[in-house]
Amino acid sequence: MKVTVRVALSFKRQAKPLLKKYPSLIRELSQLESDLKENPRMGTSLGNNTYKIRLAPKSKNKGKSGGLRVISHLETEIIGFAEYNGENTTVILISIYDKSTTASISDKEIKEFIRNIDVD
Repeated sequence: MKVTVRVALSFKRQAKPLLKKYPSLIRELSQLESDLKENPRMGTSLGNNTYKIRLAPKSKNKGKSGGLRVISHLETEIIGFAEYNGENTTVILISIYDKSTTASISDKEIKEFIRNIDVD
């Protein structure tokens, strides 16, 4: 299985102030990319191939419960017809938010992010 990780423009916009606020976040996001390539379905399933991943940036000095949330969406392309030849999976990071400032993100917002996915 080939896994590609892509970043939506909405994620980039939301991540920019967080990267300034938490300097260690760049390393954690890089590690998250590696982890997603190993296990694209990591995190809590929100349904519809969408997952919520909890991050605990070291520079925030909080645990996962007070850390950041990353919303990812999977797109899978099956290769082959009669027999299984493998699949290509694209993990799209669509949203990131700080749990201390945003309690949670609604299903409506998630569906809107998915509907308007624009990948750089």
